[in-house]
Amino acid sequence: MKKILSLILLLVSLQLGAWEREYIWPAGKMPDTQAHQIAAMTDVSKADGFNPDEYRFPYLEWFEKPSNPNGACMILISGGGYYNCCDMGLIKMWHEEFTKLGVQCVNFVYRTTRPKGIPYYQTAWEDGQRAVRMVRSEAKKRGFDPEKIGAIGMSAGGHLTLLLATSSETPAYEPIDKLDAVPCHINWAVANAPAYVTSDADEKGIPAPREGYGKDVTISKVFKFDAHTCPVSLHHGGKDPYSPNGSTLVYRELRKRKVPAELHLYPNKPHGAFGFERAVEFMTQMGYLGPVKPEEKIMDRFPSDEDRAGYKKEAIWPEGKMPDRQENQYEPYIEWHFPHQLQTHAIQIIYSGGSYTGNNPDDFEVAPIRRYLNSLGITVVTLKYRTPRPAAPLAKHTTAWQDLQRAIRVVRSEAPSHGLDPDRIGIMGSSAGGHLTLMGVTSSRHKSYYPIDKIDKVSCKVQWGIGIYPAYALTDGIDDYNYTGGNDDSAVLVPEFSFDLDTAPMLFIHGDADGWASMNSVKAWEKMRAMGIQCELHTLATRKHCFQRTASPGTGSYTWMDRVVEFIQPFIKE
Repeated sequence: MKKILSLILLLVSLQLGAWEREYIWPAGKMPDTQAHQIAAMTDVSKADGFNPDEYRFPYLEWFEKPSNPNGACMILISGGGYYNCCDMGLIKMWHEEFTKLGVQCVNFVYRTTRPKGIPYYQTAWEDGQRAVRMVRSEAKKRGFDPEKIGAIGMSAGGHLTLLLATSSETPAYEPIDKLDAVPCHINWAVANAPAYVTSDADEKGIPAPREGYGKDVTISKVFKFDAHTCPVSLHHGGKDPYSPNGSTLVYRELRKRKVPAELHLYPNKPHGAFGFERAVEFMTQMGYLGPVKPEEKIMDRFPSDEDRAGYKKEAIWPEGKMPDRQENQYEPYIEWHFPHQLQTHAIQIIYSGGSYTGNNPDDFEVAPIRRYLNSLGITVVTLKYRTPRPAAPLAKHTTAWQDLQRAIRVVRSEAPSHGLDPDRIGIMGSSAGGHLTLMGVTSSRHKSYYPIDKIDKVSCKVQWGIGIYPAYALTDGIDDYNYTGGNDDSAVLVPEFSFDLDTAPMLFIHGDADGWASMNSVKAWEKMRAMGIQCELHTLATRKHCFQRTASPGTGSYTWMDRVVEFIQPFIKE
């Protein structure tokens, strides 16, 4: 029987690509030993002939050295509710993909099921800190940098990854030998669907019974956010019972400390690991995979209108009928951009930012994405709205909001004459234009002007919105930067957003280091989820305002337009 079991273990190791198993505790020195616990992946523990007494000790499983090593190492951590280690498929995928990128991979198998009489995560945390020490101590021997160690985990493994990322200065166990003098911090983390992060879930380690909502619901106090807290990429589904609000709370704590971070939230997704490509882009942007490539100008990447087959420009207001006319403001207009081969009857309206002091439909915030969408067979309408800001007592956005509502009505009323669908219209703007998008998405039932003709009987409701680094969305940055970073409880969404019953789903993309803080997008996302509206959000580590103007290949700032296309697919598909 032992020979058969050894053969099974060999086959499993070959399947995973592992070449060396290494136990992390010396004999008789493992803290909080409990007789019911094992350390094994579930494909092993469920196999015929499994003997638990042969799997009492947690271990590292070192994979082959990559053919193109870049000096980085990733610790792979399975989830399983701290009841088991069940993510064999993820471990296999992570190992294969990271190894291709030149990263040394090591699978970390910790003790399960949950211990008795101590916190449910305690023995796994003890094993985790010891595992990091062992990985760091062997860096030279195995050919990677001891300060280029990352960890990736899912669910309970995401929770454990966050413990390692935020709380390495809190000892999980008493030292037992000289290895425990080695630091146990990691240098970056990727946390997929981290469980038990909100206080309504962390005590018992259960799905968040109140979905992470409530003034009395906070982030779990187990996460210390100490001086060694490392950059983190957080990934979460919008319908995960292990609440995505846990990830937004972790992100907020990282922002308070100016620790670079990314937050990726996926609409209508359940518990699971999503956006591996975003994790790779995060690691690329941070330089963990090697030197960051030189940045390229987005206008150079999309220089021409070769994919545009037709063009039409028109005013949106009849002569003499424009509300709140200001002599110093631009005359507003829309431009239709028709693709060569129409692939959808939906319409995307796009406009730029400019602090409500100016806006340019031919600049980097509009022209490249318009050209990209045209190349995919999508009709685009660009808007030039009135700026500079109107005189007091009108709010800075009033005339622009009027122009947007009117533009949507004009587009809807003319769509059938162009063979397009009047009930599939989305809006998109950047910076002040992102604020304007939030106005259009959340407040279409709110009149911004008194009707002037039959077009104003047409609805200005939209079916989706895209906010690129929206400004002025929180009360700590109504007319300028977010001076508290939007992190204080006192910084709430501005009152002009009605969040009426026609509020549409949105995509948010925001630079993590933006002075018009990414919490503008995060708190809008939280509000809309609370309303039952599933939105998508991506923040980009180290990136500031106008992150896309120049960007390095392989980063999220370079591929951001693909997030737009992915998001609008459900709305535009025929």
